[in-house]
Amino acid sequence: MGDVVGRELVTGCDWLQYDYRPALLPAGLARSLDMWRYRDLLPLAAGPIRYPLPVGGSPLLSVPGLRQRLDVPQLWIKDETHGPSASNKDRATALVIEDGLRRGVDTITTASTGNAAVATAFGAAAAQLRAVIFVSIDCQPDKLALMTQAGARVFQVREGYAAAVDLSRAAADRFGWLDRNTGTNPLTMEAKKTVAFEVWEQLGRRIPDVVIAPVGDGPTLAALDKGFAELVRCGVAERQPRLVGVQAERCQPLVCAWTGVEPRADQLDPAGTIADGIAVPKAAIGDLVLTAVRRGGGAMVAVSDDALLAAAATLASDAGVGAEPAAAASLAGLALALDDGLVDRSETVVLLNTGREVKPSPASGSAGRVSIVNARLDEVRRALDSDQPRMPGS
Repeated sequence: MGDVVGRELVTGCDWLQYDYRPALLPAGLARSLDMWRYRDLLPLAAGPIRYPLPVGGSPLLSVPGLRQRLDVPQLWIKDETHGPSASNKDRATALVIEDGLRRGVDTITTASTGNAAVATAFGAAAAQLRAVIFVSIDCQPDKLALMTQAGARVFQVREGYAAAVDLSRAAADRFGWLDRNTGTNPLTMEAKKTVAFEVWEQLGRRIPDVVIAPVGDGPTLAALDKGFAELVRCGVAERQPRLVGVQAERCQPLVCAWTGVEPRADQLDPAGTIADGIAVPKAAIGDLVLTAVRRGGGAMVAVSDDALLAAAATLASDAGVGAEPAAAASLAGLALALDDGLVDRSETVVLLNTGREVKPSPASGSAGRVSIVNARLDEVRRALDSDQPRMPGS
């Protein structure tokens, strides 16, 4: 294990620091990549990995058709849809559960707009943990079905996503559960930073000029920043790439903050966009995201729903890549960045495809259960108590 030598509190986020040196990065070319290849830069003690699902090692695609269409000859797509739940949330789930297995915790919780919840449900099922998930009242039915088919206990919170996050964290604290909430558990970003390590290796140990990623709560982009920064601090890279974060026009709090414009109500409406995966009206670590973008000379941009749909179609037709609307924000953002002169066509550009749509099994019945609650811990407690089987004669 790379020694954790310190913790830095950055805008409310516990930022782990290591004894950085080149030896922490694997030497030579890998026959295959996975997240555990970088365990010397993860807070894990020696010992076998117990998490049972494959994680990491997603392909970096050269996409010749898309390169020609956009006239960007060094365009790449880091396709994070090859994991168990088809999203980049699998990395964070894996590291948090690995930590929980080592500590003997039996229940994991998170709040999510959808993908993190599905990844948590899948990972918990494989690791034989109970998953208690909190989502907003308008969470997509298909994603709810995926959670319950994997056996998760799901609470839809009437007050919305922010309240769901608070309720999940309160439940973790009260009941001693494993807290997987993005932006609060530092392991989530420690896992997500491994995307940067993989990109560096897959490009022949080179740093791209620009990386473009969708942004909701912000940890994916912040983790990329940390990962590339650690490559520099280990002495194997000389610079970091510029980061471009992309939000939906109808839910763009960080783009408004970036441009110094007070957002209108229609720019903070999570129900107003098809990009549910990034529809977060108040980002958990927004200040950290803006600092990372500003430090590297990057930018924040907002794209329309029409642009998201067009980008998803283009990814399928020109690259053979499936992407949900929130993930297609990377390509939509690149098109806008090229038009605005934020990215030069000669640069090496990596787009992060964060997820694709996955449909639940048509089989009837679910192993889990869904309840609608107010943002009150006592309602959660009563619902969980009622799940317990009654004893004979009771």
